[in-house]
Amino acid sequence: MQSNLYPSSRARSCFSWNPHIPSPKIAIPNNLKSSINFQEQRLSKNIRSFSWIPDKPHIPNPKTDIPNNPKTSITPPGVTKSLENSLTFGEEKLINKQKTPTVPYCLRVLVRKSDNFYRYIWDGNDLKLVPVDGNAFTLSDFCCNFEDTVQKLVRICILAVRNFFLPRKVSSNYLEYVKWKFVHRVSSSALQIFATQAMLRAIGIGNSSSFPSAAALNWVLKDGLGRLSRCIYTASLASSFDTNLKRVRFYTSVLFSLSIGVELLTPVFPQYFLMLASIANIAKQISLACYLATGTAVHRSFAIADNLGEVSAKEQIQTVCFDNLGLALAAALNILFANNPSLQAGLPFVVYPIFSVLDLFGIYQGLKHVHLQTLTKDRLEIIISTWIQQGFVPSPAEVSKQEGIGLSWSRGREPWSIRIGYVNPTPCTAELSKNMMESLINEDFYFLSPERLTSESKRNQEYGVLLSLREGVGTTDVIRGILHASYVRKDIEACGSSTAVLEQWFNLVEDGKRLTEENMGQLYEQMLSLGWACKNILFSTQEQPCYGW
Repeated sequence: MQSNLYPSSRARSCFSWNPHIPSPKIAIPNNLKSSINFQEQRLSKNIRSFSWIPDKPHIPNPKTDIPNNPKTSITPPGVTKSLENSLTFGEEKLINKQKTPTVPYCLRVLVRKSDNFYRYIWDGNDLKLVPVDGNAFTLSDFCCNFEDTVQKLVRICILAVRNFFLPRKVSSNYLEYVKWKFVHRVSSSALQIFATQAMLRAIGIGNSSSFPSAAALNWVLKDGLGRLSRCIYTASLASSFDTNLKRVRFYTSVLFSLSIGVELLTPVFPQYFLMLASIANIAKQISLACYLATGTAVHRSFAIADNLGEVSAKEQIQTVCFDNLGLALAAALNILFANNPSLQAGLPFVVYPIFSVLDLFGIYQGLKHVHLQTLTKDRLEIIISTWIQQGFVPSPAEVSKQEGIGLSWSRGREPWSIRIGYVNPTPCTAELSKNMMESLINEDFYFLSPERLTSESKRNQEYGVLLSLREGVGTTDVIRGILHASYVRKDIEACGSSTAVLEQWFNLVEDGKRLTEENMGQLYEQMLSLGWACKNILFSTQEQPCYGW
């Protein structure tokens, strides 16, 4: 007689059940009976497969596994214990299956906060915002990986400094401009400290025999004269701040550097303090007026997102920090030579040429990285010449490279150069007068005429192309007029002598007008697409529209 609880010698790897042979009777206490009945009820609910069901209505107990441990007792209490262990293991497995951790899911959304990028991650319970640029770190990261944490700290410090000094949305050339501005401001600030020390020494500050009232009077007089000259200069050259911004700014920077040198001479000639200090202060006030007048245009060239206020605010922060560095540099040099009065007295004359060169070089390089989008006569001429010769419109950066600072000694006079102005009536011929009248009658907004650039006494006469504009002329008419003049100048090169040009002038004008009408629309569209400000054209005082009804 076999039982499912006691394996026979013939059964090797499985257990059998014979329903015809009764199972052995085992005396089980009442408390164990209730436990076994309770376990059978739980098994009937959780276990759906049975080893075998006979034809008779008798349903056997579910098939159970006997542990492989040979030390396990096979007594009836042991049976109950094995059943309990099996059921407990099944419940734990079911609970662990329900508590299986879910894989974090990254949402395809990036969040930008102060130039840091974050990503949303759903971990099954909460939505978290996790940095993806590698700048975040914890204390455990610092303890585990010191080198990586230091690199993260350096990146965070660099990012913080960048956000403090630089605007968020600026053109790509802004950083180069700030680098050269650093050289310019530090050198200039250090020079001003030495100049102030020299003037204080010249008026006798610190000397027991000095008169404070006389020193104060001289100081007030030189400031008053400088501010008066600043007003006169600003009123006379107001239009040049727009049309010749880089040239005027560089010239006034040279003037500022020279004024520092004059101030350094005041201790050498103390009896001429008022004259020398007034001359130096006039030059400094003129330079300051140009700097303030051109600052807005420079900042607008960098503000690609119309964030002019932010760019101006960051510029003030940069100026204060760079000037303080220059002050610290000058103070360090004075402390270094404090024990030697003779060397300290000659120190300004030694550092002046060095810092002046650095100052002017920084200004020159910084202005080269200022790409203005406004249109002037010179920029229009560069754009149209490139369009005619190479077939494309240059960008503001390319025009800025060709334009340079606009120093007069670096650019020679081109043959048949284009000038905007009025016609000189002295050499005016009858045909030219007739052409002018036809333009006025047809209500044209411009007309072209040849212009003699040299006097009649010279053998080799030089001529140019004169573009006369009518009052109320629009932007497109000015562009059309310069394009027309450029086509005429291109045809002049094939004519040879100036006499042949004058004879064929009206034919050249007609041919140029035809080409202008064909290509004007395409030129204007390309200029707009490259970011040129085509709403207005800036004219100097000599280039203003001059004729009308």
